[in-house]
This record gives sequence, C-alpha cells and structure tokens, in this order.
Amino acid sequence: MSVESTTASEPNLRGPSSSTGKLVAFLILVGSLSTLNYVLEYAGHPSKTQTENALYHYSTAVADAFVYGVILFVVLWITGRRRVLLAWRQPRRWLSALGLALLVLIGVFLVNAAIDPFLHAGREQAAIPSHWKPSYAGPYLANWLVVAGVAPFVEETTFRGLGCSLIDARLGGKVAIVAIGILFALSHGLLQALPELAIFGAALTWLRLRVDSVYPGMLVHSAFNSVALASVFFH
Repeated sequence: MSVESTTASEPNLRGPSSSTGKLVAFLILVGSLSTLNYVLEYAGHPSKTQTENALYHYSTAVADAFVYGVILFVVLWITGRRRVLLAWRQPRRWLSALGLALLVLIGVFLVNAAIDPFLHAGREQAAIPSHWKPSYAGPYLANWLVVAGVAPFVEETTFRGLGCSLIDARLGGKVAIVAIGILFALSHGLLQALPELAIFGAALTWLRLRVDSVYPGMLVHSAFNSVALASVFFH
C-alpha cells in the first residue's frame, strides 16, 4: 500500500513562515519532553518497587493527567486557529478505517512479541505491577482511565495530529512516518523500548495518513495500553 500525503491537499497548510514556526515549536516541545523523561528515568533512579506500584496510587493518575493537560494546552497553543492540523475529523470510511486499525494493532503485537525477548522493553519500563492487589482496584482504575484514555488522546493529537500534519506538508508522508515514529519513541525517555515504541509510532502514523484522521489511531493506542494494563491479572 502506498502512503498518500493527506495534508498536502488541505488549504493554507503549506504556508512557509507559519508552518515553519509551528514545526519548530513542535520540535521544541518534543525535545523538552524527551530530555525531561530521560533525566527522570536515568537520573532519578526510582526503585523497581516504586515504579511497579505507581499505578496503585491516585496521585499517579492525578499527576499524569495534569502533565497531559499541560501538553495538550501547548499543542493547542502551537496549533492556533488551524485546528485542521490536529486531524480531529471522521475517517473517510469508518469500516475500512477500523479494519486497518485492527491490522495495525495485530501487527504491532506480533512485532513486539518477536523482538521483546531481545530488548526486554517491558522490564525496562516496569510500569505494570508484578501482581494484582484487589484492595487497590480504585486507584488502578483511575490510572487505567488516564493511561488508556487521556494518554492516547493527547499523544495521538500531538504526534499523529499536529506533528504528522506539519512534517507531511513539508516533507511528505514517508518522511512523516519515520520521523514521527522516532520522535514518539524518544519522547518516552526509554532506551531498550526505543525500537518498539518507534515501530508503534510509525505504524500509527501510517494509519493516520491512510484514513486521514487521528481517531482510529486513538482506538489502537487505547487498546494497546489496555492490554498491557490487563496483563496484571495474569501475573
């Protein structure tokens, strides 16, 4: 399947001065997020127990929701009146879009299953508790809503919305797929998980370009995170 540049046909999307400023602002945002997350991950040195139990605390959900709120605010500020850049629109054909979304979800799971034994990405992040604690069901549900609801909405809007639109308009869809995949991976501040995150980000960017909408990607992202969160019940 070829990748079509969907944003090139949208009006007023290729204005050099405005688009350049927005692209620079987007890259500064991603660079800041990446730097902060790498510092927190490798300079803060949180204990494995603290990391694994983070989702059992309401404070984690509140803090993460606040951070995502700030990111969304900055993204909307960069976007300004050109909300078309966010790709908040219905896919051309929902049935086809859902089929492609399912294909992407299955493909990502298969690729991750093949390479994770070598990269140990899940072990590096250690975000999922080692075992289920029923007494913490409330905070875990609150964190689930953030991880599988708020995070996919904000990250898809940021990367597959604003970022993809800006890069696609300037350099084309193929460059956007690779660039957004890499930037998305870097923004998480992880090393071993970098290849898996880049593949996931690139696949979601491909989907966004194919269906001309971020909504199917949000569903895939939410499902992917939900499966990871649900794995605690099988430990």
